[in-house]
Amino acid sequence: MLGSVSISLTIIAFMLSMILILWRPNGLNEAVPAAAGALLVVMSGSVSVSDLGKIGLTISSASITIMATIVMANILESLGFFYWAAEGLAARAKGSGIRLFWYVNLLCFLMTLFFNNDGSILITTPILLILLDRLGLKNHEKIPYLLSGALVATASSAPIGVSNIVNLIALEIVGMDLYMHTLMMFVPATIGLLFLVFLLYLCFYQRLPRKLPRLRYGHFFQGRGYHPLKTPAAEIPAPADRGRFMRNVLLFVFAVRVSLFAGSYWGIPIELIAVLGSLLLLGWRWLYAKISPADMLVKTPWHILVFAFSMYVMIYGLNNIGLSDWLIAVFEPSVSGSLLNASIMMGTLLSVLSIFVNNHPALMIGTLTLTNMDLEPLTLKVAYLASVIGSDMGSLLLPIGTLASLIWLHILKRHKVKIHWKDYVRITVIVIPPSVLFTLFLLAFWVEWLY
Repeated sequence: MLGSVSISLTIIAFMLSMILILWRPNGLNEAVPAAAGALLVVMSGSVSVSDLGKIGLTISSASITIMATIVMANILESLGFFYWAAEGLAARAKGSGIRLFWYVNLLCFLMTLFFNNDGSILITTPILLILLDRLGLKNHEKIPYLLSGALVATASSAPIGVSNIVNLIALEIVGMDLYMHTLMMFVPATIGLLFLVFLLYLCFYQRLPRKLPRLRYGHFFQGRGYHPLKTPAAEIPAPADRGRFMRNVLLFVFAVRVSLFAGSYWGIPIELIAVLGSLLLLGWRWLYAKISPADMLVKTPWHILVFAFSMYVMIYGLNNIGLSDWLIAVFEPSVSGSLLNASIMMGTLLSVLSIFVNNHPALMIGTLTLTNMDLEPLTLKVAYLASVIGSDMGSLLLPIGTLASLIWLHILKRHKVKIHWKDYVRITVIVIPPSVLFTLFLLAFWVEWLY
């Protein structure tokens, strides 16, 4: 039985860590306060040494998969793929600001599906900033594209579990494979995203520029100072071959992503497939572009492993001091009522938790709580998927709800694009609650229809 000192120290460690993670004074890496908080939790006695072993096994698959995905993103960046994508946006817009709005959101959706939500923000935001600047848009004209793109990029991690590290960790806890997650989640979550984009379009319609300069493929390469990712020109294929080259690279990445689902279905560890895909692409780049794999040691954000492990240690400590027991007592009667109840209650709970304590710890808390409820197997799965919707979409009501949103604000500030919290919330309070509720209803009815 844990004493009051252990309980108090665990709560204090978690709260202080979350404050520093969200505040990030002087650009403090989020892994530092997370690791310090985890150390305090272990010292308090609420997490034992044997618990650390269990935690390592739980997060290892998800962490390796996400790191392999980030490596692939870094490889594509060095090959000029994302620069090529920015050119494609400008060319396909054909001088229409409205057409550009839909293409921007499609790009953000695809980048999250191909990589992950944080990676999508890091990739698409600089591209959009340079593109919008090249098109000569003023600050207030950039906001509809930047804000809608950020919301869609973050929310797009809901349809497939492999696009978010915390989703993968939660899958491991629930004992649900990637194939089953996608079967039950892809349709309702994707329709929910379309509904979100439609609401964003209605909100921004009057602010979207009707006419834009028409830019061709290769136009960016002719200018100076417009390279968003600073890719050395020597690493970019010749213009005549660039389109085919980039499409082939994209097809390979797509094949790796499909293989993850096939591996999940056949019981093959998805981290092995992700690592193999990254190594093949890395080796091919070495042969083709003569770029040593050594650059991945510097470019890959290894601190994510420390962050994921540390966050889970703190959540495990909160679980051990009774947080899950309290949540079970309050929510189990409602969640066990029906699939619709399970979806609405857990989706709403995770939305609220994510808004105030960030979606990473919120989804871990919710998932640990669910596994200790006495729920029917199908109800448990729906409740978990509803938690993912609340964590990935409901968390966007405030910019502190996700690390991706905080990263996005930091990038905008660095590029001198101002967007105040009130401007952010003025849009999200209109589009996020109805989108979350709509998606939660769809989830319940879709799973009911499937089974």
